[in-house]
Amino acid sequence: METTMAQENQAPSSGLLPSVGSFYHVQWADEAWHVAEIIQQRVEPETQENQVYVHYKEFNRRMDEWIPVSRVDVKKGIVEETPKEIDTMLELNGRERKVTRNLKRKHDEINHIQKSFEEMDPTTAALEKEHEALTKVKYVNKVQIGKYEIDTWYFSPYPEEYGKQPKLWICEYCLKYMKFEKSYKKHLVECTVRQPVGKEIYRKGTISVFEVNGSDHKIYCQNLCLLAKLFLDHKTLYFDVDPFWFYVLTEVDRVGCHIVGYFSKEKESPESNNVACILTLPPYQRKGYGKFLIAFSYELSKLEQSVGSPEKPLSDLGKLSYRSYWSWVLLDILKDAHGALSIKDLSSLTSFTQEDIIGTLQSLNMVKYWKGQHIVCVTPKLVEEHMKSAQYRKPLLTVDSEYVRWSPPVKTPKTTKKH
Repeated sequence: METTMAQENQAPSSGLLPSVGSFYHVQWADEAWHVAEIIQQRVEPETQENQVYVHYKEFNRRMDEWIPVSRVDVKKGIVEETPKEIDTMLELNGRERKVTRNLKRKHDEINHIQKSFEEMDPTTAALEKEHEALTKVKYVNKVQIGKYEIDTWYFSPYPEEYGKQPKLWICEYCLKYMKFEKSYKKHLVECTVRQPVGKEIYRKGTISVFEVNGSDHKIYCQNLCLLAKLFLDHKTLYFDVDPFWFYVLTEVDRVGCHIVGYFSKEKESPESNNVACILTLPPYQRKGYGKFLIAFSYELSKLEQSVGSPEKPLSDLGKLSYRSYWSWVLLDILKDAHGALSIKDLSSLTSFTQEDIIGTLQSLNMVKYWKGQHIVCVTPKLVEEHMKSAQYRKPLLTVDSEYVRWSPPVKTPKTTKKH
């Protein structure tokens, strides 16, 4: 029998089990090898197969996964970690290239790869280590929601009996989660809900947005947070939903309103945050919905006559989306500007904070610090060059303010007791 290339490249079979906490070479489906840390071991309940949970050294935690032991090169043995001073090996376009630490740092910044613990200040490092320990192992690998089966990215604290299931079935309308497909199919027949709970505050064409009060619809909002946590690494809101508004974006057809994504917002934010969590579900990403949600949050800020900024830290995708959106809005204003505009003027026009505007203009090389203040410094040619970049083009979807049916909630004044 002729031996195929795939057979030759298969990971060596071995009765040995890799050691937890050690690094090994692990083979991917495309036959490439990557160094991964063994986080945990288990025997898969249904197949009785030995599996390990791995974190790939070169990649974001969203790539962590359970794999069969056969994909780990146990015979080759433990990979010794190399000192940071030695050039790092990165796989680029399928080829291994040596790059200097400086180039790797640039690569990490562009792709928003999180700093190592050594690069953080002690307080941040301690918090990150605690967060990582609590969320290190992901058990729910997939969710079925509507017509989509979605691979999950991160750990989410579903109740024990659900949180250890390899797959959950979730109703796309009421967000009830189930362990078994038969329960899901029965629920679909019985569930009469066809849109998010709460009040519809935007409808144009097939796009609709609903406002949901966390204190009025706790179960729905808790389920939304649990679903979102599967795709967000740093947000910890799951059960205390009372202090938040939730704005759920949907695609509308004859069947109902299909959830696309959402953002949440504190009812009272001392830091003037106009977004707490923001997420576009993976099947709808790269279609303009993320920037639509960002734009919608600023439409609400404009109606409140306030400035706002998203709560930090943002996810890696969130950073990219916000910086791209801020840049496009500012460039669009500056290209038509006749006369000087100050940072304060731009903040009034956009509801962006002055800090976000300064940071964005610095990245575009359009601001200078002179005599104790930041001065907008642009030329028509510089604006034109930036606007040619795909990164700063007009978003695929924009919010039409004429279709927003919303006014700021009336705030009840705090009363003081008389003694």
